[in-house]
Amino acid sequence: MTALLTRPDRERVEETRPRYRLSTLDAKVSPYLFVAPFFVLFAAIGVFPLLYTAYVSLFDWELGADDAKFVGADNYMTLLGDSQFWNALFNTFSIFVLSTAPQLIIAVLLASLLSANLRGKTGWRMGVLLPYVASMVALTIIFGNLFGPQYGLVNDVLTAVGLPAIDWQASTFGSHVAIASMVNWRWTGYNALIVLAAMLAIPREVIEASVVDGAGPIRRFFSITLPMLKPTLIFVVVTSTIGGLQIFTEPLLFAPAGGSGGGSVHQYQTVVLYMYQSAFQQFDLGYASTIAWMLFLIVILVAGLNFWLTRKSVR
Repeated sequence: MTALLTRPDRERVEETRPRYRLSTLDAKVSPYLFVAPFFVLFAAIGVFPLLYTAYVSLFDWELGADDAKFVGADNYMTLLGDSQFWNALFNTFSIFVLSTAPQLIIAVLLASLLSANLRGKTGWRMGVLLPYVASMVALTIIFGNLFGPQYGLVNDVLTAVGLPAIDWQASTFGSHVAIASMVNWRWTGYNALIVLAAMLAIPREVIEASVVDGAGPIRRFFSITLPMLKPTLIFVVVTSTIGGLQIFTEPLLFAPAGGSGGGSVHQYQTVVLYMYQSAFQQFDLGYASTIAWMLFLIVILVAGLNFWLTRKSVR
């Protein structure tokens, strides 16, 4: 084909061929270069610490020690027989269930209310985000006073209606309810805004067609709105599962003044709190890394189970 062209045309073809190759190479390589910074940072601050934690979990490694003794899977065997770890895991799941289930239900209902034709709807939508913006330490102190065993407002309300006061910090179930209340207060509005964004993205034509067909508000919610929110609900469930199983600040700060985080008999000690105490109070980095990796596996299993259940239940 090139032989049939005149000499000037052949010269132009020869000149444009390297440019074409460079342009083709640029089109193929540029997308990878654009996304490469994220993956480089993720590998540096995400993947490497994760793999290094797995490495440390194979050693009897104390903070500040000059050498570490390789113990293989002994830390994992010790952890499986550690009653305090199983107690912390039970506390974690108990707080997770008490917080996540009501939180997601209220978030969906709140999003439905915020999607209505309200006056000053922008202010209402921003208002539900205020607990998330507020300081976590301040919220924990406030809730610690609300659930105070002697002068707490919650106990005052219980005694006013004839119910006995509860020592929220000493009781296992009571402390779990108090901590779950903090989590719900902080994250319900945040999740409601995520659900609201997906709810507002539902095509109006679908809603109007259902109204023409005679579907009422409740029927439209369960037959149209909820199934179309399925991808968003899966996302919210998975992120809530990850956050709920990694709860740390609330049980750490819920302890009374001078008390240890997790309670006097570990009645509200979570897995992450146990890991923190093993690493920075007992200075056992190897055992703390083992707890971290065990929690990582548990989070993956529970998040995957929630993902599967959400896909099956929301249709």
